[in-house]
Amino acid sequence: MLDLQTISDRLEIQQLHADYSGAIDRKNWDVLDRVFTPDAWIDYSAMGGIKGRYPEIKRWLAETLHWFPHYYHLVSNLQLEIDGDTANSRIVCFNPMVIQPQGGKKTTMFFGFWYLDRLVRTGDGWRIAERVEEKCFDCSLAPPPSAKA
Repeated sequence: MLDLQTISDRLEIQQLHADYSGAIDRKNWDVLDRVFTPDAWIDYSAMGGIKGRYPEIKRWLAETLHWFPHYYHLVSNLQLEIDGDTANSRIVCFNPMVIQPQGGKKTTMFFGFWYLDRLVRTGDGWRIAERVEEKCFDCSLAPPPSAKA
């Protein structure tokens, strides 16, 4: 049976994952300051991104994601191990993204991966201190060719 502290920790960490997804999907970058520790290590390289410390990643997200007019993060199946003031989690993410290169046709890309996180309890609540993506799949779906009259 889970004690009240464990239930509270689990709910707070679940909300942290939802806050991350919502911040990215709404392009509300400053919300990420409440998700990551200031010195968090983030590695998005498995899915073609960069890796580095949180401030660099935050700038990169703002510069890069404007190329994608539509996308969302669907996170699920949280696996969580809490050990006092630290935790490790693994959560699956399905991330369709629409891209329209300048002068090109829209293409929808589908990404499936896991976020592997190391979390720490801070004075302001749980924060992600390390995030690494682990690839499952990616593919793209180009629009059908235009019908000729």
